[in-house]
Amino acid sequence: MVSFRRKKKDESKKESAKSSSAAPASDKAPSSKGSPSKPPTLDDIPELLETMLNSKGEKSAAATKRIYELCDVGHKQNRVPMVCSGKYDVLTPLAKCLTQESGDGRHLACLALNNLSIPTENKRVMALGPASKAVIGGLCKVIAEDKQESYLCCICLMNLSFLEASITTILQHSPSPSGKEKAPLDNPASLIRVLEKLLSNSPAAPKTSSGKSEGVRWACGLIKNLAKSEENAAVIGKTDIPKCVIENIRASTAPPSRWTSNSLEDFSLFVILNLAQWPGSREALMKAGAVDVVKPIMAEGDLQGLKATMACAFLDAPWSSFPDGGNPAAKSVSELMTNIVEKKGKDGQYAYGVFKLYTATKAYADLAKSASKADGTEGDANTKVLAVPSAVALNFQIISDLVLSAMDDAEGGSKYVPDAMSAEHAVTAIEAMLPAILQAGEPPRKSAQSEKACGEISQMLLTYADISGTSPQAKTSARAAAEKIKESASSARPILEISHDLWTQYRKREGQPLDQFVSNDKGVEVDESGPLDFLPCASSDGGCVIA
Repeated sequence: MVSFRRKKKDESKKESAKSSSAAPASDKAPSSKGSPSKPPTLDDIPELLETMLNSKGEKSAAATKRIYELCDVGHKQNRVPMVCSGKYDVLTPLAKCLTQESGDGRHLACLALNNLSIPTENKRVMALGPASKAVIGGLCKVIAEDKQESYLCCICLMNLSFLEASITTILQHSPSPSGKEKAPLDNPASLIRVLEKLLSNSPAAPKTSSGKSEGVRWACGLIKNLAKSEENAAVIGKTDIPKCVIENIRASTAPPSRWTSNSLEDFSLFVILNLAQWPGSREALMKAGAVDVVKPIMAEGDLQGLKATMACAFLDAPWSSFPDGGNPAAKSVSELMTNIVEKKGKDGQYAYGVFKLYTATKAYADLAKSASKADGTEGDANTKVLAVPSAVALNFQIISDLVLSAMDDAEGGSKYVPDAMSAEHAVTAIEAMLPAILQAGEPPRKSAQSEKACGEISQMLLTYADISGTSPQAKTSARAAAEKIKESASSARPILEISHDLWTQYRKREGQPLDQFVSNDKGVEVDESGPLDFLPCASSDGGCVIA
């Protein structure tokens, strides 16, 4: 998220030569003649809003400037009260200022709205509250008219889109003069079409830090967030935006190792990654040649390499496309899965929350399917790269944690409750890796540990298959995997044994019941008196009857 401050006078002449992702060059708040020297306070807001609404020219701009000063970088504590206290409606007047044809007022309103859009509490009010239509509409109008503040409006919308509950509302913005509902893709004035036009009309090599390049850059940052939902991705996939972001990568002259956070290339690769994981937009990327453009980036490693690896996995790249026999891909994606479950990031690369677990687990599942396809029906050389015990155990953990969260009577729990999609991807990965997971020990031998592991894991998968809401495809995969694992109990399975042990250690640490998935299919014990532990006694004379 980006905050803005007013620059000192002696800095203003240098701004055109500077480029910063945190504060673009034209963020200097314009001066207003006759502005009072006394700093504004929250108590001044009603009078300032009155002036903004009922005055024009310099007087209105001066009032807008005072509103901006109340929420600038030196007054962060005012931002939430200004929007959420219920005492003022600063959003409607600021949105109205966005419609001004010229003057300082529009620029100042953009700066103020950007700063107000940063606190999490404010995002919901600004994107989903009573003034949301005016705010989103005003920002969209400035972008559509290609004003010099377009990039500021893209940044503001990007800030709001960090609230995931808002991304559908933002993307679906589709104003109509007649008031009739118009589908975004059928409306040239809709936000999605406005963003598409901005990216499509961008020059092949816009001047760095120019208004046009900054607008395209922050528009890609906004689209990155909007593409996180499947519904939005399907809409974006029907535009030229996938082609545009691929071209941004193709046209880059900087090596991926030099791409900075929030750069055009960084945002564009994120857009490709987010669109690639959804069926409704994946095809558009494949038709535009995304794999050929993204594939070389995998060798870079680090964050950009990780993003490229997951994108290529989603786009059905063959196993031979992944460098070094797929080892870096397997390691980086399994590490990402672990970090997400443990609620941590990776120093110098990504923070916790940047990637979703369902993205990481889908990438791992797609890698497993690609490796399995390369192995054919008999081999396991490629799936072995992925089927390391720690990664296999993590997939067991994700599935079992979802099972426990779905069972009302289950004891214990996890600090991270996975979503249904993540568990489904974990099941897919397990099924694809089974030839490697179930590789027999040498020499062949019986193992009580393997027998126990096969029993518990197959029972866990069968329990997962019976959970309400599990998709038919996931049910089929889970039952097929359970059957194969159960059939393998007669011989030692070293990888399965170690994976089961790691999974058991995790459950002990979390205080989860260790008998939750113990199979009861051992038959009924009897002695000369009859069945033992069959039914509780229902009479006081010691005779058992069926109650």
